[in-house]
Amino acid sequence: MARTARVERNTNETRISASVDLDGTGAYDVATGIGFLDHMLEQLSRHSLIDLTVKAEGDLHIDAHHTTEDSGYAVGSAVAQALGERRGITRYGACLLPMDEALTRVAIDLSGRPYLSWGVVFPTQKVGDFDTELFKEWFRAFAQASGATLHVDNLKGENSHHIVETCFKGLARALRAAVEIDPRKADAVPSTKGALRSD
Repeated sequence: MARTARVERNTNETRISASVDLDGTGAYDVATGIGFLDHMLEQLSRHSLIDLTVKAEGDLHIDAHHTTEDSGYAVGSAVAQALGERRGITRYGACLLPMDEALTRVAIDLSGRPYLSWGVVFPTQKVGDFDTELFKEWFRAFAQASGATLHVDNLKGENSHHIVETCFKGLARALRAAVEIDPRKADAVPSTKGALRSD
């Protein structure tokens, strides 16, 4: 069965469509109107091997907040739908991701219980013209919509660009491991409760 999904999220602030193929090759087609966010979503796709399409129109004349946050919700929702009952998945994934002087640890549990622990402090308030505080909003929205417990901790770093990139690449590698089908339990939900959901 194909593990794919497409979602649309339309509000007074943004219009976003997102699609994923969890068993893809890392192909992407991303256009949010925010160049640096596009770059990070492309990294997410490439390093997770999840095919990703994101198209967004947002109120960028105000700022990038709504488009950034809502794209996290859209991508997370698509991942959750593609996972379905989460039957057969490995469920857990973790990555220690270096990039030059930056080092970030990401751990994920596709538990159905959304939670974000964010241990990232940026040395600058902006990367280019993008507010670094908005990255937490993207990760929080992704965790909420995907039903993931997600821990992101930057251990070292001096360059905000490098720190952000390690967060997204670390998520990609952890997510890649977590969505993989476990060949020893491909027919089972990986929980003694028999279900992975918030209730």
